Amino acid sequence: MTFSVTNAGNIPHALEVEGQGIEQETRVLQPGASATMTLTLKPGTYELYCPVGNDSHKKLGMETHLKVAMSAPTPKVQAIRVTGGGPVIQILPGPFPFPDSAAPILQQFGDEREGLESQVKNGPYSNNVTRIAGTFTFAAWDRGAVRDSVDGVAEFATQDGARWRLVLDRVQTKDVPHHPRFGGVILGLYYHGNTAVHTPLVPTINSAVALWAFGHLYKNGTLVTDNAMVHVMLLSRTRRDGDFALACWDCSKNTIDELQLQVLPGPGEPKFDAPGGFLFVNWEKSGSTTLPLTRPVPRATMGP
Repeated sequence: MTFSVTNAGNIPHALEVEGQGIEQETRVLQPGASATMTLTLKPGTYELYCPVGNDSHKKLGMETHLKVAMSAPTPKVQAIRVTGGGPVIQILPGPFPFPDSAAPILQQFGDEREGLESQVKNGPYSNNVTRIAGTFTFAAWDRGAVRDSVDGVAEFATQDGARWRLVLDRVQTKDVPHHPRFGGVILGLYYHGNTAVHTPLVPTINSAVALWAFGHLYKNGTLVTDNAMVHVMLLSRTRRDGDFALACWDCSKNTIDELQLQVLPGPGEPKFDAPGGFLFVNWEKSGSTTLPLTRPVPRATMGP
């Protein structure tokens, strides 16, 4: 730390720093003179005072204290870029293949239970799938509880031949019961299935990234909505090769390479013109790159 000192008074002064094994002072400064002093300060409390006059200036009140501490680490900012790859499938309405496993977890979901139980019989978490074509690339930033962000585009053609385009540029931040949003983006999340965090109609998984966003959704070049509700995960593989049926109730130890995109109408908006009124698409061999940025820095504060 470098101290820059100027004597703005009318009589000679100096600066002494004392503490943690250090006792250093500047030369005596005449009125208007300046000096610098560079010291390496360990965490702790230091006494700063004017030593002129055998500490008489100190006794007259020219004294303060400096507290030095390591700051809390700079909030860890992580970015991830995900690119969909491999077979692309559209998941269509149908029964959930593990109803007995999900049943005891559904008991914990209160008012949401009835809606989830209807999805057990005919919902978006089924083995009713079809091969389609499409691309999906996005970047997401996890900055903690606030300031998360996302930027991405998905384009795909569904079973009926419709061409869809989804543009992501805003995260959802509002939590709802059993469905926290984690600020919009969270990297490295173990949830779903038997965790009672989010719907148990997705098997228990680990994810490299999970995000909740609002999307601009287009069908055949025409805007459908600017407020589509979007959930994206790059998760541990839940579906097997070949028929792409759900392969496990606890999939948390599988390779993380399945990219899942779910798009629902916004509150009060009509269902989409698609089977079940939703869009659910997987890219089965996807990848990502991450860039964590963290750097603790020392901090010094003056105090009485």
